[in-house]
Amino acid sequence: MESGLSISTAPQSKLPTSLLQLLSNTLVLYQTVPYLPVSSVLALGSTSKSFHALIHRAPHVFRRLDLSQVKYARSEIGSLDHGGEVWRNIQVDENVTEDDFYGGPLRGIFSNLRRRNILQDVRTLVLDGLTVPADLVTEIITHESFNVQILSIRDVQHLNERKLQQALLYAVRPSRPAGTPKLQGLYVFGPKDPPSSSRLRPYIKRYPPGVAPLDIVPSYGGSVSARGAQIGARWNQKSEDALAEDMASDKWFQKSGKVFPKVPSSEWAETIQACQGIICFDAVLCNGPRHSALIKYTSFEKPNSSPWYWRPDAYIPPRIATHGLGVCSRCGGAPEGVARFEISPMERFPLLAPPPLHSSTIKSAKTPLRRDSHHTKELLVRCVECLRNRYCESCHKWWCEDCYEVGNPGYTSTATESLHSVSAGQEELNRDVKVHINLCIASRIMETVLSETGSNEVRS
Repeated sequence: MESGLSISTAPQSKLPTSLLQLLSNTLVLYQTVPYLPVSSVLALGSTSKSFHALIHRAPHVFRRLDLSQVKYARSEIGSLDHGGEVWRNIQVDENVTEDDFYGGPLRGIFSNLRRRNILQDVRTLVLDGLTVPADLVTEIITHESFNVQILSIRDVQHLNERKLQQALLYAVRPSRPAGTPKLQGLYVFGPKDPPSSSRLRPYIKRYPPGVAPLDIVPSYGGSVSARGAQIGARWNQKSEDALAEDMASDKWFQKSGKVFPKVPSSEWAETIQACQGIICFDAVLCNGPRHSALIKYTSFEKPNSSPWYWRPDAYIPPRIATHGLGVCSRCGGAPEGVARFEISPMERFPLLAPPPLHSSTIKSAKTPLRRDSHHTKELLVRCVECLRNRYCESCHKWWCEDCYEVGNPGYTSTATESLHSVSAGQEELNRDVKVHINLCIASRIMETVLSETGSNEVRS
């Protein structure tokens, strides 16, 4: 009896939870899969029948497909040989177009995914840095086998932007079929994201406070103590975390000037305007008052009561906003108003990089990362034309149209002219002028002149 009692009351050993049981929880599965390369997901599905059923039958496993790091998706051929000669042991048919040639690797991958019934489940497709011709993008947007809602083609090669613009205009035409296009968001203007390993680097190999090993940095000849190595390692970790945090902050909300390394063409502004309310981009149009279409059709009859920027000659065609700003340095606002997230229309906010991991909705793609911060909820962006001669490139101050009227908005003096006029005497400058040679006169222009004068004295 005693032995039987002891056996029945003895605690039973519990087996550890298997990976299959863990991933069978769809919440865990859907939160984990976006961080894995597609090759790893397919390899996991080929290990057993149970894993194959789990990976290929769950509806949202392949919702987000990132092919930017797939080796076979990259085209290693630098140019197309139109003469039909052999180039790297490849014979090019005269009937093959350039888009067909460069889109071959991706089309092969899409064909393989289509046979596996995976392509139809993809909602977010990332092709950054690959060879993506315009015809392939058109196929992704219009072909019925694709259900892509968010597409990222940043820093791709061999992309004919004009053909892509025509494809987008055709996709949003008024006579398009109902429910088309399926595409809702397009990343095309910003730089591609760094590899996942570099983005996650600050968050791996992190030790709890007081548990960091003392031998992180070896002591050579006793010159560096273990305690000093530990302090140095902790400071390096803090610096790395701070740098990663700054890089993760979106440029649109930093209020520090340019958000694009290269200004998009005016044709893109017309395309974005035609796609408003249908397809969103990782860029927005400038909402400055001089872009209002009413200016072209409104007669300027009361110059004393109407703002100067309502004159027909002040009108500026649509332009893409390229600078993130704060409020006006004088009035603390802007004629078009500051866009506030979840209050202002969503059309005023761009798609934020990187494309969302766990959702394929436009709202998630536009939501700022730091929603607890008041400043990240406010957005004010302008184009170059609306900031000409009213924006300081050094301290990033600017003056709105209600507070400062530029005498000749289209004229920008050269540095030689400006330095000559200032060196001759500051009284020659109009006291109402705020910005000169893209620097604010109040603080930056005199520093530039004094430094230039000092360097000339040193040379003499």
